Amino acid sequence: MKENESNEFFVIKAKENGVNVIGLTRGNETRFHHSEKLDKGEVMLAQFTEHTSAVKVRGKAVIYTRHGEVDTEG
Repeated sequence: MKENESNEFFVIKAKENGVNVIGLTRGNETRFHHSEKLDKGEVMLAQFTEHTSAVKVRGKAVIYTRHGEVDTEG
């Protein structure tokens, strides 16, 4: 993976208790490799890496990226 394709940071801010953040692997088979649970007001700073290709957010949260802001409908 080229350096400019990875290490992009994003921020997830929970709008309710129990927001799940799940990291998905890169490669031939996509698998869950990490999960976190956030409570209302908690913020998680994360990044895409050579191992993480996607992130799934379950619950009410706001995700901030360099491309803009996404508000989940949870």
